[in-house]
Amino acid sequence: MVMNRLNIVILAAGKGTRMYSNKPKVLHQLAGKPLLQHVINCAKLLNPLKIVVVYGYGGDAVPQAFMHENITWVEQIEQLGTGHAVQQAMPYLDEDATTLILLGDVPLLSVDSCKRLLEQTEELGLLTFIKPDPTGYGRIIRNSEGIVTAIIEHKDATSVQREIKEVNTGIIATKNKHLASWLKRLTNDNAQGEYYLTDIVAMAKLEDEIAVREIADDESSTDGWPGLSNKRFTIATEISHDEASVTGVNSKKDLADLERTYQKRYADCLLQAGVTLLDPLRLDVRGELNVGKDVEIDVGCVFEGKVTLGDNVKIGAYCVIRNAVIALGTQIAPFTHIDDTQIGENSRIGPYARLRPGTRLAADTHIGNFVELKNAQVDVGSKINHLSYVGDSTVGKNVNIGAGTITCNYDGANKFRTVIEDNAFIGSDSQLVAPVTIGRGATIAAGSTITKDAPADQLTFCRAKEQKSIAGWTRPVKTKK
Repeated sequence: MVMNRLNIVILAAGKGTRMYSNKPKVLHQLAGKPLLQHVINCAKLLNPLKIVVVYGYGGDAVPQAFMHENITWVEQIEQLGTGHAVQQAMPYLDEDATTLILLGDVPLLSVDSCKRLLEQTEELGLLTFIKPDPTGYGRIIRNSEGIVTAIIEHKDATSVQREIKEVNTGIIATKNKHLASWLKRLTNDNAQGEYYLTDIVAMAKLEDEIAVREIADDESSTDGWPGLSNKRFTIATEISHDEASVTGVNSKKDLADLERTYQKRYADCLLQAGVTLLDPLRLDVRGELNVGKDVEIDVGCVFEGKVTLGDNVKIGAYCVIRNAVIALGTQIAPFTHIDDTQIGENSRIGPYARLRPGTRLAADTHIGNFVELKNAQVDVGSKINHLSYVGDSTVGKNVNIGAGTITCNYDGANKFRTVIEDNAFIGSDSQLVAPVTIGRGATIAAGSTITKDAPADQLTFCRAKEQKSIAGWTRPVKTKK
């Protein structure tokens, strides 16, 4: 099979009744991505001329979720079976190409299995596997010579056929010139009343038998049947030995089982790369995790998006880290949340810290327990150790921010920036009302509310002279719109 003349059709129209959800089945997530995204990623690795996705249940919700992909979308308004679904895609396929038909709810499909199937396929190829309990699966019917003659769906199979352990995965490769002819001849004369794509196997076998008879009757080809290879139909099979890679998601249990399979395999790869995992069964990677040497990850951690951990990074238990770069030697204490953040080398973060998008920490910074940062840049050696909020701020080198400090960056409509220059010291329970600049080496006395720039190398404080109470004062109430 010529790989560069490849079309791929992904069937993604089903509702997924057993998911008990209003969401289209292919939009349910595994490892942080929709099921269909996994299949699309696999398809792209095969370098097809085009990818056609047949969608149905949920309407435009499915194509809208993948607007970033270069895909031809075809709607199957009525879900009348897999054969009917491919009929909808047929007008968009290249006449001289081979089509590989994939399923949108089989997320762990192996690229290598697809390649091996395509390499074997001349006219028609099937990906199969051996299942000890084949209930519900279509059975691969072979003759006494081991040649595939048909696929029989479970509901249509006889008691003898139901004993067959080799089953259909639904993944099929075939030349488009044959596929177009077969699709026109499909009927729904079966227990489900659907147009089965698998019926094309019996059609191919029938055409092969006709070709054999024509060759036998051709007196000009009696000498070894020259031309036989040009007339015969071959039905190739690639038997997968990795059941998870060909397993579809039909229920939330299926989804949970495949999630654990995916995570266990990812954990195994990390272990092979030298990562220390305190418990490989308690790890979730929902994206891409890149690691250096001597990285340690404690239990219950979740990594989302693209995360990079440098050499000797240690991640404490139950951290959630998303789209982050954490440089070498940094330690993240337990229960820390990090999102869209860069952390310099040899820093100390947490426990219970929250670093929100836009945060950039230089080397040797300390962010302690119950500290929240948002869109903050903190330079080398600075410390924010306790119970503080620093948002929309630029913090210089060797700054110490005391417990309970808040940068008041939002006036209810607009956000403003706080600048704290090198070597400043911010006393506990201070409020810095932006826009404001704290000069180099300045000290802010504890309990101060700073509304004006504080000069460098001076002590600045702002406290009420005495405590007062106002009788008859009424707290404002929210006005009704």
